[in-house]
Amino acid sequence: MADVDVLVVGAGPVGLTAAAELRRHGAECRVVDTLPTPQHYAKAVGIQPRTLEVWDAMGLVREALDEAVPLLGQLGFVDGKPASRMELRLPSEVPYAFAALPQYTTERLLAEHLARFGTAVERGTRLVEVMQHPDRVEAALVGEDGTIERVDARYLVGCDGAHSLVRKAAGLSFEGDAFPEQYMLGDVEVDWEMPAGYAVRSTHLDANGAVADVLVCIPLPGGRYRMSMKVPPELTVDQQADAGSADTVAHGIDNSRGPDLRQIQAVLDRLSPQPTTASGLRWSSTFRISHRLVDRYREGRLFVAGDAAHIHPPTGAQGLNTGVQDAYNLAWKLALAVRGLGAESLLDSYHAERHPVGEEVVGRTVRHARSGYDTESVETFLLGEAQLLVSYPDSPLVEPLPPGGAPVGGPAPGDRVPDCRGLVHALAAYPQRLFDLLRGPRHTLLLYAGPENASGAGAARLQDCAAAAHRAAHGLLGSYLVLAADVPDAVGSPGRRPPVIRDGAGGFRDAYAPRDGEAYLIRPDGHLSGRFHPATPDRLTAHLRRTFA
Repeated sequence: MADVDVLVVGAGPVGLTAAAELRRHGAECRVVDTLPTPQHYAKAVGIQPRTLEVWDAMGLVREALDEAVPLLGQLGFVDGKPASRMELRLPSEVPYAFAALPQYTTERLLAEHLARFGTAVERGTRLVEVMQHPDRVEAALVGEDGTIERVDARYLVGCDGAHSLVRKAAGLSFEGDAFPEQYMLGDVEVDWEMPAGYAVRSTHLDANGAVADVLVCIPLPGGRYRMSMKVPPELTVDQQADAGSADTVAHGIDNSRGPDLRQIQAVLDRLSPQPTTASGLRWSSTFRISHRLVDRYREGRLFVAGDAAHIHPPTGAQGLNTGVQDAYNLAWKLALAVRGLGAESLLDSYHAERHPVGEEVVGRTVRHARSGYDTESVETFLLGEAQLLVSYPDSPLVEPLPPGGAPVGGPAPGDRVPDCRGLVHALAAYPQRLFDLLRGPRHTLLLYAGPENASGAGAARLQDCAAAAHRAAHGLLGSYLVLAADVPDAVGSPGRRPPVIRDGAGGFRDAYAPRDGEAYLIRPDGHLSGRFHPATPDRLTAHLRRTFA
């Protein structure tokens, strides 16, 4: 018998998300990290709207919103002159905007959230060996005092970064290459008068029009900026010597060679769009960038997520956010598996769904880093950067639409489900958002009833659908009857099962394009598992067998 359901290795944002979601979904876990104390570095800063949606579902978004600052856009300068202005504006129906939050704050909020489940990070604990068996994973951990502990876990999740021991133990390949350029970071204050909330990108071009020098400044809470720039010669690493090291993944920060204020000021003197003085250096480092992707996200009982699975340029702030979504995708599936409620092939869907996402993100960020942003549609570009277009249409868990059965609009199976406003419960004096109904660690079934299905045989069928789906999901499913705005009030009487929500303002109709009698099955991670028209108990039961034992 295993000592713990899941061992999570690494307590950055990805590992903390995995651990917190495992606990929220009812699985026991331990999370270990080599570092004796949390890092105080603003490594990853950009928080995408989709990550805020994830934190909303987890019960963490209020704390994040209180700590973050809006990221309104980016101002571009070339050779000291204004060259571009990008506004980060999303459609009004998207509930959250782009934000900036230093990684040390993100990790603190996630660790505090995890602690509410009674789980703390075991710091100063290093994974040194992994052995996989048919029914368990055996891990050797070394504590701060040198004591070796052997732990049996049913599954192990490697969130241990670009140099992942878990990835190596699983025998996963990590193909890719390194960028030749070397950079440095600094977390500083400046006394310029640039518009608040805007990132700044300033470049100098050579005689051929290529970028010869670059400065990127991301706003942080408290009026600070995280600045990224090329390293001066005195901080440059011998790349040939670096390539000959034991770990050839040249990616990440090196705190032993951070720039001082003088070196940061020299870059500002060359590239700042306004004369300014840097002060209050909180942290600095040099860093290298590689682009690599594992061949598979799972090997038996071993899984990798975040930088252990994919690394790429920081363009567009995709890394942390993609890793958080890896963990969010995996945790609910692992929780079903350890409880004996998951279908046999459930865990295979993690690779099937997330590997294409990792591949797309690596390719897109490399392309943008090398060639700049080549957008055809600003709105589509921003939705993609916000990670709101991630979809799993080819997942084995998703019910494809039948031939000729495609709806006119609304989300397709596999898509992230959109929020909508104006939903009315008979016992609430205020309208609700759809996301308010999706926060539980369960699947959610929405049954849409227009005039033909709000009463009589149609209503009875929808009630039977809810009962059958509840049984097939072992009770881990909530259901709602969504009444069209034009259905008479008497139909939606309090006490009816499933609970009745009225689409009072037509927001659900506009976002989902529902047909009378249609059912929407939404997974715990906020992706649409299937649309069923007409909904029947047998169709829903058969579909849920893809996920549940």
